[in-house]
Amino acid sequence: MASLREIKTRIGSTKKTKQITQAMEMVSTSKLKKAEENAKNFVPYMEKIQDVVSSIASGNIEVDHPMLTSRPIKKTGYIVIASDRGLAGPYNTNVLRKMNEAIQSRHQSKDEYTIIPIGKVARDFCRKLDLPIAHEITGLPDQPTFAEIKEIANYAVNLFAEEEIDELNLIYNHFISAISQEVTETKVLPLTDIEAGETQTSMYEYEPDQEQILEVLLPQYAESLVYGALLDGKASEHASRMTAMRNATDNAEDIIDELTLSYNRARQAAITQEISEIVSGAAAQE
Repeated sequence: MASLREIKTRIGSTKKTKQITQAMEMVSTSKLKKAEENAKNFVPYMEKIQDVVSSIASGNIEVDHPMLTSRPIKKTGYIVIASDRGLAGPYNTNVLRKMNEAIQSRHQSKDEYTIIPIGKVARDFCRKLDLPIAHEITGLPDQPTFAEIKEIANYAVNLFAEEEIDELNLIYNHFISAISQEVTETKVLPLTDIEAGETQTSMYEYEPDQEQILEVLLPQYAESLVYGALLDGKASEHASRMTAMRNATDNAEDIIDELTLSYNRARQAAITQEISEIVSGAAAQE
């Protein structure tokens, strides 16, 4: 049985841990509000650019753009969005498991795929397993801007345009709510799943012409899909870390209660022992 001093030391260290997890939970809660707002604010832009692109692609003109055309898949690119730090519950584990399952089920050799990890955790995981990495990005802020992600998004789109890969997929955590996130895989390229919106093509006037506008919009649309997934992933990260820190705080409270009970019992036993020794000593002197 642990001594009173050992139990008291454990209580003190657990209380300090609880203070840290409480502080981290508050920080994550604050970041989550901003990240959720950023993700929601980006949705109208995504819907509008998708509406314009789909209206042109489904119009009367014949569209012959490589981003809209499927080709035999010889090599697949994966953009995997994780975090730079741990202590985020299952956030990173779920994404990396999803990526690993996709690779194991679809590919026979490392020549058939390449990975673009976003976040130190994903990068280190790929390096540890010696997986092929085309490019990487780490150290993104908690509230990233499009300028900060444009380079790697453009790089990934160019890989497809130059036929170094034949399809590009995104693997990330989709934010549903503060307590619910879902690992999602989305095909970015080729853009064969663009759904036409309710707006008809005739409601738009194109200058100079539809083909040239599509030439500019399609890469921007693909890049926006990557950025939107990153915003979604950041909101999921903060939510997962907030939940993890809350659970850690609750566990610390339970441990403190158990240790306090053990301390009181041990202290009571020690006092009882001392009283017994005093009584026994007094009786011996009579």
